[in-house]
Amino acid sequence: MNPTITWNEIAIRIAATLIGSALIGINRSERGHEAGLRTTMLVALAGALSMIEVNILLATSGRGGSSFVMLDLMRLPLGILTGMGFIGAGAILRRGTAVSGITTAATLWLVTMIGLCFGGGQILLGSIAVIISLFVLWTLKGLDTRLLRENRAVLTIRGAMDTDMPALVRDVAAAGFIASTALLTRATADGYVESKLDVRWRGEPVAEEPAELIARLAGSKGVTLVEWRR
Repeated sequence: MNPTITWNEIAIRIAATLIGSALIGINRSERGHEAGLRTTMLVALAGALSMIEVNILLATSGRGGSSFVMLDLMRLPLGILTGMGFIGAGAILRRGTAVSGITTAATLWLVTMIGLCFGGGQILLGSIAVIISLFVLWTLKGLDTRLLRENRAVLTIRGAMDTDMPALVRDVAAAGFIASTALLTRATADGYVESKLDVRWRGEPVAEEPAELIARLAGSKGVTLVEWRR
């Protein structure tokens, strides 16, 4: 970072920041994510302005030889990154076992770093970061959705006291799922037995219930309730 900076250099850094963050923001907006075009541009601009401010304060003319070190100007961009941690945490939502917004938080953190790079005059480094970011967000999006992953659900089966629960678990396994009993309740007074199964399978995320499996379980002898919950 050059201790002296001109207005032409400031304009180039801000322009590079806005262009790079806009490209990433367009990707987020097209997919309907919370941190869209304006958010990514504002976050990157904040990072760039913090580094430009640091660069302006780096001028050493008229100061003692030790003042350059004692200023510790890097606390400003470090504070920006710390603040981004709070914004990123606010972008992450949890609904039950489902967690969303992690990619949005990571994108905000990334565009902050891109802004710091451009603001500090590292145009080439910032440009490389933008290219890699676009590759990850645009190109790898399709690959990520095609990857097989482990899915989990809770299967609740309730039936009469003489219901053959082990046989029902074998039916679940025969359908391609891995099932383990998470909770087995025997309500003797009410005359029923209930089993909660932790069901796992590897494949594409499935939002719908496996209707065929549930219908087969519901039609088994003694079964009064079958509930599938992701």
